Amino acid sequence: MPSLPDDKTLRERLDNVIELNGKRHMSPQVNNAWQIIHGMLAYGYALQLNDNGKLVPGIEWLFDGGQMRGWQLVPGEKGLKDVEEPGSKSGEGHDDQWLGYFAQCAVPLDAKINVRGQEFTIHEMVTQAQWDVREDMEATWTLMAFSVYLPLDSKWQARDGSEWSIERLLELECRQDLASSTCGGTHRMYGIASTLNRHLAEGGALAGIWQVADEKVKQALADAREYQQPDGGFSTNYFQRSSSSADIGLRLNTTGHVLEFVCLAATGDELRQPWVTRAATYLCGLLEETADVPVECGGLYHAVHGLMLYHLRRFGE
Repeated sequence: MPSLPDDKTLRERLDNVIELNGKRHMSPQVNNAWQIIHGMLAYGYALQLNDNGKLVPGIEWLFDGGQMRGWQLVPGEKGLKDVEEPGSKSGEGHDDQWLGYFAQCAVPLDAKINVRGQEFTIHEMVTQAQWDVREDMEATWTLMAFSVYLPLDSKWQARDGSEWSIERLLELECRQDLASSTCGGTHRMYGIASTLNRHLAEGGALAGIWQVADEKVKQALADAREYQQPDGGFSTNYFQRSSSSADIGLRLNTTGHVLEFVCLAATGDELRQPWVTRAATYLCGLLEETADVPVECGGLYHAVHGLMLYHLRRFGE
């Protein structure tokens, strides 16, 4: 087992890897919305795009009316609707995926979005998403967004005529099977953990659905550690069983997704434990090894985002 780096060495390596991958400038003429918005998840307002040979700030370019394949927003009954393309790897593949990722990269509620010359705000995407919630939806990204943009005690009436709340959305997510969930349930657990963290930060008690959520988060964290590989990478079968692969893209994808969740679920003391340090170090190695080759954007940017969250939790910036 390789020795662990000291804090100074680890911090410098994280900085270098994050900076290096920030220079992979995607282009709206080449790349699609699914790829570019994953880049925004990681780098937020710092993401730059190559727009016909000119570097432009990605979020500002997009919200100012920029067009790219898979980016579809239309006026809705209650605000601004993002058009889902279920299973898509060019457009929005999941309910409220764009909104969930905008929430994670600190896009404010009053951010303006130009849609075919008409001005909307992120708040209007939220009000439309509230109207559209339903019992049979994949609420993962909706919960990610609402846990940032709405008070946790919010209640509202949706299109289905029933009363909804963040607690009801959390309950819907907690009863889903992780093994059959997108990316092994890592996104689902990320949404649950981020919502729980805010509840606890606001002085909420671990009772009812909040206790269920806490137990689910703790179990997934324990499973991530149990199934971690000797090289430091997380299992290529996520929270289900121990597994590895010769496919470096798959290992980058799975370790990055699991580390994102771990960085939300772990306590400060847990985050400093050797098993988490080994995972972050391993992920740095994968990103260094693939620096000069094309890699799948979802795996790439979830990995970078995981390291950014780790950097923030471990070193405070």
